[in-house]
Formats: sequence, C-alpha cells, structure tokens
Amino acid sequence: MMAQDHRGILLLAFGNGKLRRECRKASSFTNAIELAQRSPHAADVVIEAAHVARLERWLELPQTQVVSYFDASYPEALRYVSQPPLVLFCHGDVALLQCCAVAIVGSRNASPTGQHTADYFARGLASSQVVIISGLAMGIDAAAHRGALATGRTIAVLAGGPDVYYPARNRQLQQQIAQAGLLVSEFAPGVPSKRDHFIRRNRIIVALAQLVLVVEAKPRSGSLNTAKQALEQNRSLFAVPGSIWDQGMGGCLMLLQQGAGLAMSINDVRQELNLPSLPPSTSAEDEINSQPSLANTQLLANVGNEVTSIDTIVARSKLPVAIVSEQLVLLELEGRVTSVAGGYIKVGRR
Repeated sequence: MMAQDHRGILLLAFGNGKLRRECRKASSFTNAIELAQRSPHAADVVIEAAHVARLERWLELPQTQVVSYFDASYPEALRYVSQPPLVLFCHGDVALLQCCAVAIVGSRNASPTGQHTADYFARGLASSQVVIISGLAMGIDAAAHRGALATGRTIAVLAGGPDVYYPARNRQLQQQIAQAGLLVSEFAPGVPSKRDHFIRRNRIIVALAQLVLVVEAKPRSGSLNTAKQALEQNRSLFAVPGSIWDQGMGGCLMLLQQGAGLAMSINDVRQELNLPSLPPSTSAEDEINSQPSLANTQLLANVGNEVTSIDTIVARSKLPVAIVSEQLVLLELEGRVTSVAGGYIKVGRR
C-alpha cells in the first residue's frame, strides 16, 4: 500500500462527519479513499508526516490490518450505528468480529466481588466459544478480558490508537489480547485516549455483541451509557444483582428495575443466546467445590459477602485470633475468601 493510500486511510479515520457521510456512498474502499482525497472537507483535516509514519510502522507488525466499511469482514451491525467508523484498526484475529459475542462491562473501581463475578461469567462463556468483548479499562473490563483469555478468546475495543497503552497498567494485558484475541479501534495508531472517545467506543462494543452484561455499575456511570446503547441497538441487556446497600450496584439494580434480564449464572446468559444450558455436574465450579479443603470451611459462615473484619470473624466463630488468621490464609489460598482493606470477603462460588 502506497504512502498516499495511508494518508487516505487517515483521512477516513480523522475526517469530520460530512466527509465520512460522503465516503460511505463510495463503491469500494479504494473509491472511498479517492473521494476523501478530493473532498473539500479534506482541507480541514491535518495529517502530518508523523501520522503516516506511525501507521506504516504499525502495519508492519504481525496480524495488523485495516478493516474498512466496504470489506466483507466489517461487522454488519456496526454499519447501522450512529456515525459508523469507515475504518477499524485491528490487531489480532479479525475472524473474531464475526463470532457469537457477549460484552461484559462495569465499574473501573470495581469491588473484589465484582471482579470475581466478571471473571466467572467470562471464563464460563469463553469456554463455550463465546467471544468476550470489553473496553480494556481497569476493574470489570480487565477482569472480563483475563477470565476470557484463561478459557477462550476476547476482543478489546479501545478508546485510543491500537498501539497506545491505556491505562498503562493494562499494557501486558493489551499485548496478550493482541496475540490471543483482537484489539479494535476506530482511532488511528498514535491517537491518545480522550474523554469523549470512551462514549464513542461504547457503541462499537455493543454493535459487536449479541448481548450486553453489566456486572457492577453506579447509577451514573459509563457502563449505563453502554446499557443505553444496547437498548438503542436492540441488543439483549442483562445485569447482575447486588445488595441494595451497595452504591456500586445501584446502576445494575436500576437496570433490573427497568426490565433488564437477571443474570445469576452463566446459564441465564446461554439461554438468551439460544445455547444449551450446562449441566450442573459438568460445571467448572462443581469441580472446584468437590476438591478436599485443608481449611475449616465452617469458618466461611462467619465471613460475609461484604467486608468482614478479623475481629468480627473471631467474635462470630468464637475461635482464637491465631486460629482464625491461619484458617483465613488457607481459605484465601483455596480461593474461597479474599483479603481487602478492612478484612475479608467471601468469594462467590456457584
């Protein structure tokens, strides 16, 4: 591909709404690039030599390609969203764009329980060849991606260029997804993440999925914007229930009150996707629960789903502090509790 073509690709990516509307009428990707280069609106787009050079360097990486609005591999549902991107910068397995997929979204400042729940749904669905989609943010997004990679495949839709690591703490995770899943962005290589990019990213997350699952969200959050997009795009919308006293679950409870599907298990989601339910006897959770425990599992009854201090656990169990501390360590190693600021919480296991 010539440097002139690279500049045309960037025009399609950077162009304003008028330019993109003109180019959507093109007969092919090549024709769209020609229209963009001739358009009077192209004069408003600043494309520096550094932008072209960065795109060229990115395209030299393995498994990188530009999927255009005119390609057969372009997701059909994405053509019907508001302002559909004319180009998608993809790093990884582009075939995943056509797979059955579930979007798992939620709070960046997620609780340990919320992250565990996202991991539970992602692992269980990905093991059945369902692709998990999320936005590579901290919290629920990252937990969903990691859970999916443990048993299957995942797509991360980015709010910046495909070569931009944001947040920086997810750099390694982003690299893993590029190798074993797919990174997708409507933003060209080198474009930094910006506040309004996250809202634009959400419409792509929804368009690539058949179902959107909100795991943990406050009443006012970006996750509820994704839920709104799901309703506008006629996607199935599910939410995980939570305590009425937990502000972090307020958004999920509100969605449930408004008619979202109730997700209490992987099978709730599988049934909505018309996939066969998993027999309880074959679930990964049953296999874990059947393993012998070295810890005093009766102590679990004294650990709540909310943060429970060691003093409270001691008072409830009437056991010495030393024994309680020892048993909590064993329970944590077995994945039955997790330590958090102020004490421990029970880790849900279905």
